[in-house]
Amino acid sequence: MSKKTSFRITLLAAVLILASAFYYLPYYVTKPGMAKELSPIIKVDGGYEEEGSFMLTTVRMGRANIYSYLVAKYSKYQEIFPVEAIRQENETDEDYTNRQLHMMDSSKTNAIEVAYKKAGLPVNYDYKGVYVLQVVPGMPADGKLVAGDHILKLDGKKFVSSSDFIEYVSSKKAGENVTLSIKRKSKPRDVTLPLKQFDKTSERAGIGIVPVDDKKIKVNPKVTVNSEEIGGPSAGLMFTLEIYNQLNKEDITKGYEIAGTGTISSDGTIGPIGGIEQKIIAADKAHADLFFAPNENGAKGSNFRAAVKTAKDIGTGMKIIPVDTFDDALKYLEKLKEKTS
Repeated sequence: MSKKTSFRITLLAAVLILASAFYYLPYYVTKPGMAKELSPIIKVDGGYEEEGSFMLTTVRMGRANIYSYLVAKYSKYQEIFPVEAIRQENETDEDYTNRQLHMMDSSKTNAIEVAYKKAGLPVNYDYKGVYVLQVVPGMPADGKLVAGDHILKLDGKKFVSSSDFIEYVSSKKAGENVTLSIKRKSKPRDVTLPLKQFDKTSERAGIGIVPVDDKKIKVNPKVTVNSEEIGGPSAGLMFTLEIYNQLNKEDITKGYEIAGTGTISSDGTIGPIGGIEQKIIAADKAHADLFFAPNENGAKGSNFRAAVKTAKDIGTGMKIIPVDTFDDALKYLEKLKEKTS
């Protein structure tokens, strides 16, 4: 083969490799992310310091190109998902990001409420309306509203929660109009939409959105949670533990590096999340001693069981603890002996 031909083949291969990096397939790839210490992220005014640390765990996710798809195909702890398994129908990347960030905001609010109430401190809310969390395809709001829209008024009237919003709309019939005063990217506008039946078997009608409360939690001492661009609700449990620990003189970390995952409801219930196997790997790389995993009341395919299997596969010495509620995690930590060096 001549040098000229060899050069052309090499150049062509380089062009193809470069092109593959910018050609996206209809898939997402997820892989182990990081375990991030929470004390620099969460600050309670006058809060107590800790010897150990609580850490949230993440999963890295991105659209698949040819290269990343092939790598994930042959990697044990990378997963491939079709676009429709991640994004909802007609949902753009921006809509998806907004939905994830609002879920994170709700997670932070729940975490603050649970931690402060457990610490015996009062919790109050200032309601400002609702956000659009999701738009239902084929319903009147489809194409008119987007995830992240802030709804301030309904037919000129203010309302204090998503339940009030739903109650008002439910009092209307299919074919009637409602006018929403919204704010999108700081720009106000009015949108008038007709109500439509959800299906032929029900008389219930609506505009086709999933609303979520826009509420500001009011607590004393003040707490700041700087989650930056981390989205989704899966850090709820670990947020709650960190906030509670800063509120209390006794350090419940007892010197351990403690990772974990799980959603948190306002009543302290811990819910399952995706990517538990990848989060175990992230926590192990960060040298965590303990990992709290959602137990799902002992269900056969629970996050806890998947976490135990992954921990065994990678040979980590990290202990996996099953939890169904915030109280479960606290009770475990209260019985834990101080870590010795």
